[in-house]
Amino acid sequence: MSEVKVNKISPRTNCGTVQLGDSGDTFTIPAGATITNNGTAAGFGATGEVSWVTTKKTATFTATAGEGYFCDTSGGAFTVNLPAGTAGNSFAVSDYTNTFQTNALTISPNGSQKIGGVAENAILSTEGQSAYFVYVDDTEGWKNVIDSTSNIVGQPPYVAATGGTETTCGDYKIHTFTGPGTFTVTSAGSPAGSDTVDYLVVAGGGGGGMGGNAGCLPGPDLTDGGGGGGAGGFRESVPSPAVWTASPLANPGNARPVSVQAYPIAVGSGGAGQSCNANNAPSGNVSTFSDITSAGGGGGASKGSTPYSGEDGGSGGGASHRNSPTANSTTGGGTGNTPPVSPSQGNPGGNANNPWGNARGGGGGGATANGSPGCFSGAGGAGATTSINGTPTARAGGGGGASGPTTGPAPINMGNGGAGGTGGGGKGSGANLAPDPGGRSAGGTNTGGGGGGANPGCTTAALGNGGSGIVIIRYKYQ
Repeated sequence: MSEVKVNKISPRTNCGTVQLGDSGDTFTIPAGATITNNGTAAGFGATGEVSWVTTKKTATFTATAGEGYFCDTSGGAFTVNLPAGTAGNSFAVSDYTNTFQTNALTISPNGSQKIGGVAENAILSTEGQSAYFVYVDDTEGWKNVIDSTSNIVGQPPYVAATGGTETTCGDYKIHTFTGPGTFTVTSAGSPAGSDTVDYLVVAGGGGGGMGGNAGCLPGPDLTDGGGGGGAGGFRESVPSPAVWTASPLANPGNARPVSVQAYPIAVGSGGAGQSCNANNAPSGNVSTFSDITSAGGGGGASKGSTPYSGEDGGSGGGASHRNSPTANSTTGGGTGNTPPVSPSQGNPGGNANNPWGNARGGGGGGATANGSPGCFSGAGGAGATTSINGTPTARAGGGGGASGPTTGPAPINMGNGGAGGTGGGGKGSGANLAPDPGGRSAGGTNTGGGGGGANPGCTTAALGNGGSGIVIIRYKYQ
């Protein structure tokens, strides 16, 4: 084999052309040798060309301008770090095992240089994707000129947003809204980091009803208890597999996709407690985020509102009892999960049947349990506990039904008001005919708890107000 050693080959004429061999000839470049364009590797000396490296890449590495790489992410996601780019530099990548959709490949520019005009990493997350980049200038940086699937630009890998009270828990950011507001997404993220958000949406609780007459209507009926208010609807999502301990009502994998825009947040107020038995207490108001709406809790029934049934809602309001001379007078609690969603957002209120005439109203329904019938305890249904905000917290308990005077054989003591359900449910008032006997109470603020029912001696309406709701949004931010 002949060998020619020279430092430079020049044409015979100034700015002439030098031809290497003839058509059909083959020139071999030994392994490890590099052909450069003004000192930078660039294929066979031509701007924008690449030479493919056939040894696959399986872990983070730094690319060399002028080379293409087959990237195998079947064992996990990794990053291609780019060299400092100058005009005409090029590189390319290809999904070796068609696994970018499971384990994305990240392209990281050098320093503050850009990819597609954005000074951020580019994420390749489509099965079988390949892309060919050329460094154009400092305005656009690396520009993809051939792409098998889509236009690739740099993008932040995680959701970024503002609004509400912002806290963090590990790699997660939490936005808590205790009143109306706006959740503003400034970056939609990517599948390689996060591009969805989880939520807790609790509506306002229903107000507690009034039993008997408290100066509103003529008549001697002073002995019956109003129904407890139903809890506001409770709706939650959680990642699958779960990252925090969610409630039994959580919908795994139902996180909502987000885009760069403003999302209005509605936080429902509670229904007002009744101090008059002419009508049922008002129901609570809805809470909303994105396409998730939780219904307000049903208002507790009042004696003057035939047929003494609680209102329907996220959870139903408890029934009121009528002091009837006929034994076993029965009225029904309001229906929960209205309108219906899956998983259920709440439960029915309790009935008010009792064989001894004077009786307690039914408890309002809670997120995880029915309100108790008046002939038993009249307690509000239990709420649900979730750690979406980083701390286990119970919400959406039903309000307790109120009681008339003690009547009937042991062990049933009709003189005690029904207990509020865990999660902010208000207590029903007791039997003595005096202002607020037995401690009627309102639903807890920002719990969606139902308000406690009242007997005729309790005329302070605010003591039976339903609790306001809450909206919490959580997502991975780093």
